[in-house]
Amino acid sequence: MINKRKYFFVCIVIIIIVGVVMACNAKPTDTKVINIVRYPESPDYTTFFNSNKFPEEKDENLDFDVRSTDLSSEDLTSRLDDLLYTTYDSKTKWPEKLPEEFNPTELMDLYKNPGFNIKELHKQGITGKGVGIAIIDQTLLVDHVEYKDRIKLYEENEYAGKYEAQMHGPAVASIAVGKTVGVAPDADLYYIAGDSGTVNNDNFEYDFSFLAKNIDRILEVNESLPDANKIRVISLAIGWDSSQKGYEEVTEAVNKAKEEGILVVSSSLRETFGYKFHGLGKYPMSDADNLESYKPGSWWEYNAERILGYSTGAPYLLAPMDFRCTAAPTGVNDYAVYSSGGWSWTIPYIAGVYALACQVKPDITYDEFWNIALETGNSININSNGYDYIMEKIINPVGIIDRLK
Repeated sequence: MINKRKYFFVCIVIIIIVGVVMACNAKPTDTKVINIVRYPESPDYTTFFNSNKFPEEKDENLDFDVRSTDLSSEDLTSRLDDLLYTTYDSKTKWPEKLPEEFNPTELMDLYKNPGFNIKELHKQGITGKGVGIAIIDQTLLVDHVEYKDRIKLYEENEYAGKYEAQMHGPAVASIAVGKTVGVAPDADLYYIAGDSGTVNNDNFEYDFSFLAKNIDRILEVNESLPDANKIRVISLAIGWDSSQKGYEEVTEAVNKAKEEGILVVSSSLRETFGYKFHGLGKYPMSDADNLESYKPGSWWEYNAERILGYSTGAPYLLAPMDFRCTAAPTGVNDYAVYSSGGWSWTIPYIAGVYALACQVKPDITYDEFWNIALETGNSININSNGYDYIMEKIINPVGIIDRLK
């Protein structure tokens, strides 16, 4: 009887081990489209910007915004320095009189590169295939060529409204999974659109319980997915604090995701996971694969010494932010160049790199990934505002993947 019990116990252990091994080595399959609630239309930005003049000064985003602007009658031959810091799109009409050094079409192609030799990883078949990335953001142009083949879910919560496509959604989706712009071009995209609050008396009031419901919906969808095609990361280009309505609900929802092994990258990442990150600046017309092309981000460069030189505790993970070309909402084949970005561009980038890591090592945890990202992070010596210091830890996708192989 004792020998039979031992035999039974050994068999059970073997079955469990085999099951775990099979789950970890399960090959991803092409997942089915679950639901596309609608295909929002493209907006007409020509009526929004309504200008045919090149701005005299930078706007609050530290650039010259000429998206969908007709500049055909302008003479811009003497404004190279300003043109290098323009935000423009495929519907911007350029004049014949431009500096020889400024070619908007070539620059758009240059800025599509996600950088840090990620394209070399793609050539090796490391593309995020089989890994799910969820994004909760603004209304999406669902059928944009950059990501239309990757969308497995597009839903809108009850507060989304039936808007036209907005600029934010196509940008973050393409940075994560875009076929030419994206970090993980073969990852599956699960997208929910909706506002994180309501408008009362012309004032927008945040209510993060809405976001919590969207996260819960993502977790519900994830339960139905095969083990080899699970959602491993949620990208939220937004943050919250304890003073805001819905804080407890969204914190609880993020904690549920953590318990399921899902990394939730948001502007509140430091609070929710204990991870610190920041967005990298870049010199105009520079090679995104060249480490020396990077510098502190445009909107925090003035404060770089305090942020980088005297940072305490865990170091920042630095990822691309400025001079990115992304999908634009104005047409399914349209793109936009943003000379100055924000964390909104950095968050889906980090999510994309994590998707690559999950493809290579399916049982990786978010803590393991973050530690490896910091350990393999690059550094460069820079001078900013008269101070010399080291800028680190710069995300190193190739180094991360090499460590995981």
